[in-house]
Amino acid sequence: RFVNDPVREAILIASTDTLADFAKGLDRVPSAYSDDIAMSLEGQKGALELPVQGIILRFAGEADAAGVSRPGIILATRPRSIVTSPAAATIRYTGPLLDLGQVIILEPQTDVLFVLAGLDTVYGTAGEVIDAGAPLGLMGDAEAETGLDLSTDGDDTGVGRSETLYMEVRRNNLPEDPSLWFRMDKDG
Repeated sequence: RFVNDPVREAILIASTDTLADFAKGLDRVPSAYSDDIAMSLEGQKGALELPVQGIILRFAGEADAAGVSRPGIILATRPRSIVTSPAAATIRYTGPLLDLGQVIILEPQTDVLFVLAGLDTVYGTAGEVIDAGAPLGLMGDAEAETGLDLSTDGDDTGVGRSETLYMEVRRNNLPEDPSLWFRMDKDG
């Protein structure tokens, strides 16, 4: 479904200033679609499971302490949590991007992208078609080594959900509120 071109990818990364610019640039990377493998989220919109267990820290459009609002959601997760694909999809990109850590971009259907940023480790390669529930990567573990130092009684207080995953949905190159696509009624 997707033609991986390392030269175009390197040029796109080098010329990107924001995550939105990068996602828009993916439209210029050639795809080879076939009716046999076209995927659809028909009937799944609003019912997709979040890609990782976590607590929603910020919903789309909510400003953070610095007054910056983003079109995606931020999930607090446990260290080394497994991030999985919410739907069958084609991997469009995996790797580091800007200051977002490891990023994976999925294309579950034509003109829809799921952007997951902040992972420590990512699995898979661009062009690979994966099933729903397939492991995509792991969250970091930056606090695990210092966790005991942060707690005076050794109970690891404060490190339960020390990692954050940023998730954005883009349709026709425009951001959409992830709560329109994913079930937000669970606390992980």
